[in-house]
Amino acid sequence: MNTRIVAVTDVRRQQDVLEEAGRILKEGGLVAFPTETVYGLGANGLDGKACAGIYEAKGRPSDNPLILHVANRPMVEHVAAEVPWMAERLMAAFCPGPITLVMRKAPQVPDSITGGLGTVGIRMPDHDVARAMIRAAGVPIAAPSANTSGRPSPTTAEAVYHDLKGKIPLVLDGGACHFGVESTIVDCTGETAVILRPGAVTREMLEEVLGKVDIDPALVDESAIPKAPGMKYRHYAPKVPLTLLEGNPSGMEDAFRKAIEQRQEKHKKVGIIASEETIAAIGGMIPKELLVSYGHRGDLPAIAANIYEALRSFDDADADCLLAEGTDEEELGLAIMNRLHKASGFQSIRV
Repeated sequence: MNTRIVAVTDVRRQQDVLEEAGRILKEGGLVAFPTETVYGLGANGLDGKACAGIYEAKGRPSDNPLILHVANRPMVEHVAAEVPWMAERLMAAFCPGPITLVMRKAPQVPDSITGGLGTVGIRMPDHDVARAMIRAAGVPIAAPSANTSGRPSPTTAEAVYHDLKGKIPLVLDGGACHFGVESTIVDCTGETAVILRPGAVTREMLEEVLGKVDIDPALVDESAIPKAPGMKYRHYAPKVPLTLLEGNPSGMEDAFRKAIEQRQEKHKKVGIIASEETIAAIGGMIPKELLVSYGHRGDLPAIAANIYEALRSFDDADADCLLAEGTDEEELGLAIMNRLHKASGFQSIRV
């Protein structure tokens, strides 16, 4: 299969390509598309056979549910059996935006996309191209990230092409994603909202709207069983082993020096993903081509936007192992550290 990348810079003037994408989706095919978080791999969310193509293209486990993307509020009513008051308030505050709300699913939503659960995650992306494509298809679009399962999520069309060329017919290129980490997933089916996956809509932001908000214990305890089935799998992994250094920033540079020396003594070629400050301090120990900055220490939006591309940058690099610098876990830092813990398989050094 030939995979085309088409840049979409003006949804009003490029209705032809959006209609083409909508036609592919309505006919049971797959289309990769941009959102404000990461690129998604979409199929008709009401067609179980079409959605099976997503699992096949990604190599995704079948019990890992898919999120339904909608263009507007009426589509929410079409796929949710009911809209709880918590979901109402969160939609009013954050939609369209980087948040996915878990609700009881309507009968027409196939069990095959929910991992056999009676609930479904629903999201309204804050990206003109995504919403225009959904409107052109006329159906909610089921979509996980547009990458090979387990790999870092794509934040550019080129990253999508790298993973999925020959497997899908069309990639809509809407430029680099704004946030760079996936949407916050919030379970709205109980008495208290529960964060199942942290993202750009932080716990602090949610609590301003709802008051009390809980966190799935699996986000802070690797031994806990996650409430969302997909969270039990390893995600975001680079091609070489990654160790995360986390803790006190004042001791970070010395900790990196020690970790680098230990690995170099074993003749390992070490790659580094870290802040500008850490790289400036230890740069002389590592060849420049194996040093990748994710931004300045504490600049959480920049780190979130850059972290997946930083992980992917080592795909073809001559490195045997990677060391990455963590952040604090407040606000957006919770989402960043969630991704880094998953990418490292929870292999970390406390600083």
